[in-house]
Amino acid sequence: MKDVLKKIETPLTNQEILNLKVGDKIDLHGEIFTGRDAALPKLVKSIQNGENNLNLEGSAIMHTAVSEAGISPTTSNKVEIEQNIPFLSKSGVKMHIGKGSLSRNTIKALEKYNSVFVVTPPVAALLSSKVRSKSVVAFPEEGMEAIYQLEVDGIPGVVAVAHGESLY
Repeated sequence: MKDVLKKIETPLTNQEILNLKVGDKIDLHGEIFTGRDAALPKLVKSIQNGENNLNLEGSAIMHTAVSEAGISPTTSNKVEIEQNIPFLSKSGVKMHIGKGSLSRNTIKALEKYNSVFVVTPPVAALLSSKVRSKSVVAFPEEGMEAIYQLEVDGIPGVVAVAHGESLY
């Protein structure tokens, strides 16, 4: 049977969250927020101090940094991130996007506030899925740091430097 992607759009409703189940594959569209180790604790503090200007009701937050090279989820069970998930859910965030497992207490908080956690593979997983074959061609004693020859099919990328110009 072919996997079906569920198209999900932000802002998310309670009913949409209720209709999702573990194992569902989603295709998220719309506006999302990003934040990780440094930003999420500050966001929580701003909410607690009544200084938050973001409308979090029905929102999604991806645990990532953003750079010219792209985004990739960070580990969500880092203390600086996970300890903020319950409060953010209570504050209206319906979807947290990252990677890794969460504690039982966080899972209970997600349930309590009708929020979900969605894992998305890091870029390394995406790139690895594009490798059709590989073989060591030099320095096999170096193990994973040996020189490999890869046959690839569709590696995405961003040109970062060309013609004397740089994205950075």
